[in-house]
Amino acid sequence: MTAVITRPDALLYDGVEWDYDKIKRVYDAVEHIALKEMGLDVYPNQIEVITAEQMLDAYSSIGMPLMYRHWSFGKHFARDEMMYRKGYRGLAYEIVINSSPCISYIMEENTMTMQTLVIAHAAFGHNHFFKNNQLFQQWTDAQGILDYLEFAKTFISHCEERYGHAAVERVLDAAHALMSQGVHKYPKKRSDLRTEQRRERERQEYQDQTFNDLWRTVPKPAAGQRPAKSVSERKKLLGLPEENILYFLEKKAPRLEHWQRELLRIVRHISQYFYPQKQTKVMNEGCATYVHYQIMTRLHETGQISEGAFLEFLHSHTSVVFQPEFDDKRFSGLNPYAVGFAMMQDIARIAEKPTDEDRQWFPDLAGRGDGMAAVREAWANFRDESFILQYLSPHLMRKLRLFSVRDDAEDPYLLVDHIHNERGYRDIRKKLARQYDLGYLEPDIQIVDVDLAGDRKLILQHRVTNGVLLDESDAKAVLRHIANLWGYEVQLIEVSAISEAILKEHAVTAPSGIGVV
Repeated sequence: MTAVITRPDALLYDGVEWDYDKIKRVYDAVEHIALKEMGLDVYPNQIEVITAEQMLDAYSSIGMPLMYRHWSFGKHFARDEMMYRKGYRGLAYEIVINSSPCISYIMEENTMTMQTLVIAHAAFGHNHFFKNNQLFQQWTDAQGILDYLEFAKTFISHCEERYGHAAVERVLDAAHALMSQGVHKYPKKRSDLRTEQRRERERQEYQDQTFNDLWRTVPKPAAGQRPAKSVSERKKLLGLPEENILYFLEKKAPRLEHWQRELLRIVRHISQYFYPQKQTKVMNEGCATYVHYQIMTRLHETGQISEGAFLEFLHSHTSVVFQPEFDDKRFSGLNPYAVGFAMMQDIARIAEKPTDEDRQWFPDLAGRGDGMAAVREAWANFRDESFILQYLSPHLMRKLRLFSVRDDAEDPYLLVDHIHNERGYRDIRKKLARQYDLGYLEPDIQIVDVDLAGDRKLILQHRVTNGVLLDESDAKAVLRHIANLWGYEVQLIEVSAISEAILKEHAVTAPSGIGVV
């Protein structure tokens, strides 16, 4: 290895202390490598230096720079602060926001080397991934999210002043409980959040202009006078089955007021904003870690950071990508940073220096040259599940020493059923990819029927996979939230995804209802 000799006058910084001039010099150097040498494409950057307490505050409000008030955020802040003060946990070096401009928070407690690392990691690694990955392009509006959050915060504050803090909190409690079931899982028209703000103002203006209290006195037709509809007609009219529960409640709940529906819409849009991040944890962190490693290495090779700074970086980097063995007390599953970084390196290796095995497994990738271009292509076109299915190589499975274990509840022993052979490689890759499939990890719950002209009982169905039923207490608690929003009885039926047999039923009677004024 050729030693790198640095001149003090060529260094971007010297020592551990940072100031804004040093950060500006570092940013310019990192930007040159990222854009000119690595070919990254990023949103405009906004770097903000914050304190530890501000970082804790960002944790509590799911990392967003503007957020409405809710008691759960304060609870999270108190818990995280206590654990931090007692030394039970550390804080992230940075938080990055998927917006345009892309906002990166860096801690004032960081050393200058760590500031350099997190600028490379967040402001260019995550930023490039946010802008170029297809899931983020389909599902998120980076241009409009900050304006929409400001609108949401203002709207909710006005609702608290007009309708009372407790009334608003009840709706938000219910909406937060349903956030995981409040997303569209298949591509539709991407949300334009600025348009959503305009449409809300138009809806409110129309309601004010057309309001007439006399409609309240018009007698309603008796149930027998309504033309009966078949179950299939009823479902078709209501668009059932519907897996986006928040969307259905927002549109169809009989007793909700306009402002309550808007609160559901706000929570639904925020949940949709985070949906791509749930599907790309390995890829997103792998991208950012690979980018910061390449940039910091390049800064060292060109003599812009010292040997000491590079050793400090390597110490932090190796801690981030450390993967404990399965029998290590620290083991808690696969580290997404370790898996993601290793896969990015492996893709570049296959593209530039393939083996015969690589040529057999990846005929289109092996030997194509330009590893950076191959990695950028992977970042743009996949999510975690499909990424692992496409790119996890036998070479990397051996390096990570992966194997497959069958754990049958009826068998007192664990069975290692797949190891490092051709059949084992394919099965291990498939099973590992399944662990990142949200369709497999999250319960498949859909609204399947409701008779709005009859008893209005809302019927939901959970299609059970691998015999895993919902926790009884959690299911009842969430059903109570749904009943609060719906205003009538709610029933949840758990059925086998294979045989359609009913496995369990849960029911919650109608409370007073959030929508009752």
